[in-house]
Amino acid sequence: MKTTLLRSLFLTLVLALPASAEIAKVAGISFEAPASWKSSPPSSNMRKAQFSATDSSGNMAEIVFFHFGLNSGGVQANVDRWMKQFEDPQDQSTKSVKIGETNVTYAQAHGTFLSGRPFGPKTPKPGYALVAAIIEGKEGAVFIKMTGPKSAVDAHTDGLKKMVKGSLEK
Repeated sequence: MKTTLLRSLFLTLVLALPASAEIAKVAGISFEAPASWKSSPPSSNMRKAQFSATDSSGNMAEIVFFHFGLNSGGVQANVDRWMKQFEDPQDQSTKSVKIGETNVTYAQAHGTFLSGRPFGPKTPKPGYALVAAIIEGKEGAVFIKMTGPKSAVDAHTDGLKKMVKGSLEK
């Protein structure tokens, strides 16, 4: 009986602990993902880490980390390519900031997202959004790209920006 009581108490304490955040280490930078994001194994060798995050309605955004070394094609070329993944990007914007000694460019847009692999067939997804960060790190740029239904992306934009800022202010 004592063992059962102790086991129940232990399980109650463990289940009451807050969810721990996942750490994604990419190009020498440790990113502490928001606790609500769910990590999964990268679905291709181009992806260094990937997460999913849902909004209160159950809509899911995908957050993917990329790193291609020191030769990544440049900030503007990547932003331009991302914007071309929309049929007619709405409210597209870019903003560059400096966090510590690191340049970061944020890009965002919404509209009909053309989902699919580069050079492959595309599936139009209306009502989607993109928020991305390009971190110009010492080991090359780290690209963090969040896409999904606009409500899900909007719900997790602040978390993405806080994660980037927190990782660079250490």
